[in-house]
Amino acid sequence: MRCIGTILSAAALTILTIPANAHAAAVACGGGVSTGRVAVNGCISAQRGKEGRIYTREITAYIKARNTGPRAVNVSYEAYFRVVSGGYWVKLGSGRTYVPAGGTVEPTEVGSSTRPCGPVKVEIRVHARADGGAWSGWSTAGTAQCQT
Repeated sequence: MRCIGTILSAAALTILTIPANAHAAAVACGGGVSTGRVAVNGCISAQRGKEGRIYTREITAYIKARNTGPRAVNVSYEAYFRVVSGGYWVKLGSGRTYVPAGGTVEPTEVGSSTRPCGPVKVEIRVHARADGGAWSGWSTAGTAQCQT
């Protein structure tokens, strides 16, 4: 009886540790730009959804930052979104993060937008600025897919 209880407890614990969002979209990162000692990548994901009879994709912008310097630094960032064919840039969000000396901040969500799913390419662009520094160039990432 004890053995069966142990097995059932282990099975229940395993079920509880499975991530709630097992179908999360993959995050793809674009080329890197830098602002002082901090290298920045803009990243994007597109997760498919459905609202009524219309298929949608949730476009999410992320930022990834690496500090190559000997001191920690605060980094401000902004992300923009557009549909490549004739679209205009719309701000998705902005924020600020602390990047430790020699450390990396993994992809951190900046903002998102829900759009109808279609065969058009969408892209995001991200730039950043370390405390006391100038804004970096733009790091872009794009996708033409509605992922499941």
